[in-house]
Amino acid sequence: MDKLLSATLEVDDHIDLRRLRRSAKHPPFDPGPLGTPLPPPDWRRFAPPAPSGISKMFGGQARHQQQMAAAQQAFAQAQAQHAAAEADRQRRLSAAHQKYQQHCAKVDAEVNAHNAEIERFAAALAAAEPDPVVEYFGMVLGNSVYPDDFPQHYRLAYVPEPRQLVVEYHLPTLDVIPAVREYRYVKSRDEITTAARPAKEIKERYANLVAQVTLRTVHELFEADRSGLVETVVFNGIVDTTDPRTGASVQPCLVTLRTTRDVFTGLNLKLVEPLACLQHLNASVSKRPAELAPVRPVLEFDMVDKRFVDEVDVLADLDQRPNLLKLSPTEFESLIQNLFARMGLDTKQTRPSRDGGVDCVAFDPRPIFGGKVVIQAKRYRNTVDVSAVRDLFGTLQNEGASKGILVTTSGYGPASYEFASGKPLELIDGSNLLYLLAEHAEVKARIDPGELD
Repeated sequence: MDKLLSATLEVDDHIDLRRLRRSAKHPPFDPGPLGTPLPPPDWRRFAPPAPSGISKMFGGQARHQQQMAAAQQAFAQAQAQHAAAEADRQRRLSAAHQKYQQHCAKVDAEVNAHNAEIERFAAALAAAEPDPVVEYFGMVLGNSVYPDDFPQHYRLAYVPEPRQLVVEYHLPTLDVIPAVREYRYVKSRDEITTAARPAKEIKERYANLVAQVTLRTVHELFEADRSGLVETVVFNGIVDTTDPRTGASVQPCLVTLRTTRDVFTGLNLKLVEPLACLQHLNASVSKRPAELAPVRPVLEFDMVDKRFVDEVDVLADLDQRPNLLKLSPTEFESLIQNLFARMGLDTKQTRPSRDGGVDCVAFDPRPIFGGKVVIQAKRYRNTVDVSAVRDLFGTLQNEGASKGILVTTSGYGPASYEFASGKPLELIDGSNLLYLLAEHAEVKARIDPGELD
């Protein structure tokens, strides 16, 4: 367990799809005994001996002629039987060869179909289609070898526009850390005694294990991606367990991280201390993972809404959900204000921005965690530029706010997430917005740029 991270650094996690291609290998046709022609009858086995000596003088010649006629008749019958048997062999040989050819053709068809599917998959993967991307990275994580008692369950989602891969990974529970520290054989008593592992050590090892699995998973995903499909990885490490206080099934998130390719690949994972590395990456890690103390995910997995990922709904004309991109600035403004009011903030609307978004100042009434919140909205079709995130941070400082929230109908690039990392900024993209509207404002909306063309 101490080498979970270092072990994967020796492995190339990339999957070469060309190696998944198959080639048809046909063994040579082997008909067995059917391939050997039947030996024809040998006349020498049928021919009677010629008369000789005194037998010629006492009717031997006539008997010989009779014997010869009978032998010729038997030989003719043997030849006919041989011809029939040989014809039957030829028919069975032809049928066996035909069956062999049919089997070869079936194998060829299966191989060709498999290779065609690999080609289609590779083309769809190169085009960054979400389903093939998820399937590919699922194969990558499936190839990762862990101890047998690790769950290795995960969910993946991919958003093409910001090239963001979201991972919900099931972490092992605390009991994977052996409770026994050592075993000793006592010769005088002929018995084996045990020494318990201190509770503090168990907790420390478990926290280190959670950090290792997090870094290992993100490393494998980035290393497996040689075509630049992913620029940002969001990792949520959850535990599927039972709350000892209530007996209810729970899935607390023990670690959450959003990082970009440039930042993560700049790490020397051979030398890092896992927990310190996560802190450097501004990950949110449970302070008491052994006690299942949860942290809030940087992005809820269920927020990655396929309605947004797919963008264009072929049944758009029949879809009664409001398209957020078609709302007027005032309508969109009211929607966002209503959303955050439903989420418990005291919102005060300010003047709308020139791009039709909404700027408002809100107040979080919670003690300690609450305070002034600056909210800006961008009703965009294209990715929000990092300059908007910088502007929000400037507004936050000018207003003396404790937090800034940027909401958009589109998405953000890696530079935006990198700038916001470690700052009191929260970036809500289109898929998150749809989720929050449905969860808190009971508004089922959609984002369909195709209707505006």
